[in-house]
Amino acid sequence: MQALWMLLAAFLFATMGVCIKYAASSFNSMELVFYRGVVGVIFMFALARLRGVKLSTQYPWMHIWRSLIGVLSLSAWFYALAHLPLATAMTLNYMSSVWIAAFLVGGALLLGRGQAQGPLVMTVLAGFAGVVLLLRPTVDQNQAFAGLLGLLSGIGAAFAYMQVMALGKIGEPDERTVFYFAVGTVIAGLIGMVGVGVSPWNWQGSVWLLPIGLLASAGQLCMTRAYSRGSTLVVASLQYSGIVFSAVYSLLLFGDQIPTMGWVGMGLIVTSGVAATILRAHAVPNSPAEEH
Repeated sequence: MQALWMLLAAFLFATMGVCIKYAASSFNSMELVFYRGVVGVIFMFALARLRGVKLSTQYPWMHIWRSLIGVLSLSAWFYALAHLPLATAMTLNYMSSVWIAAFLVGGALLLGRGQAQGPLVMTVLAGFAGVVLLLRPTVDQNQAFAGLLGLLSGIGAAFAYMQVMALGKIGEPDERTVFYFAVGTVIAGLIGMVGVGVSPWNWQGSVWLLPIGLLASAGQLCMTRAYSRGSTLVVASLQYSGIVFSAVYSLLLFGDQIPTMGWVGMGLIVTSGVAATILRAHAVPNSPAEEH
């Protein structure tokens, strides 16, 4: 079931990326972060009340740390989505799966639990190779800064996802975790808007703001549930499916043509996800992230 939650999250995030591309012509990145947070706070507050989940927490500093890392990653990703081709921005952000694998395998090696991890590492790296074949991301010289932020968003996302797992292991409800992240997003958006300014209101562009917030909140909820209840490396591998969804959107909405090697990359991504599911139980049976 955790795999289905991650697949749904990937689809929702890819759809959100499309909305951001359209909205970016009317609003700057920090405005999009702010409006995404406002919608998220309202949505998650209502959902928590509906499900009877209390929003008070005994672990405020864990939520603050998760929100801080997540907001920095989100802000960098939104900027990359606004200034890079959709395929490139999505690829850079989805490198988080590779970073998660590196963190977990590295931690296991330090603790003397690194037996037989080679096949799993190669499988995850093969999944990233499939991403490269599929999207062939290139960054022009005038897009170097956006490309760097896209890369940093992937590293930040890896840390944020691991914090989500930690919150899930200590029993924090998904609704509470996502709510506090949305609050952090509102605060970061406000601070950013003070620094970069506010765009003139555009009614045509504003139609994308509500979908961005709703898709982000729903995707965050699905992702949180997947990471807090599932196997880290398995879920991280399935996260690659977001690249497939974004490729379909690029083909249908933006007229991007996917060559034969791109379709080969899709197959490699799916294959690596399945292989990681099989190998993970043998390669890292007691990874540090699962002992909380």
